[in-house]
Amino acid sequence: MASPTHAEETYPPPQPCPLTAALEVLGGRWNLIVLYWLADGTRRFSDLERLIPDVTHKMLASTLRRLESAGVVDRRVYAEVPPRVEYSLSDHGRSAEPVIEAVRQWGHVRLEHAGTTGGRLPR
Repeated sequence: MASPTHAEETYPPPQPCPLTAALEVLGGRWNLIVLYWLADGTRRFSDLERLIPDVTHKMLASTLRRLESAGVVDRRVYAEVPPRVEYSLSDHGRSAEPVIEAVRQWGHVRLEHAGTTGGRLPR
């Protein structure tokens, strides 16, 4: 029996990429920043707006919805007038804390490096 030609070769199905799976949740401009602030504890929407002044109201709401649907953020609504909504990391979200801390530490190093390059961050 002859060996299969290149076109006839069979390959195992591709395996899901763990880096892609992580970046689907942690990637994006605001995701890690929101998770960083929630790692300190439960926050209200207005608290997050104050802590992240560069994010728009609409983008913060969208980011929180995506993180909630990914299962890394819990949203709790209190039956009060006006309604109070609080956000916190879920147990699954807490498992990302080492990644958040590693990125924070790397950011400190990058800022220190910027100090040695005249305040400009190299790309």
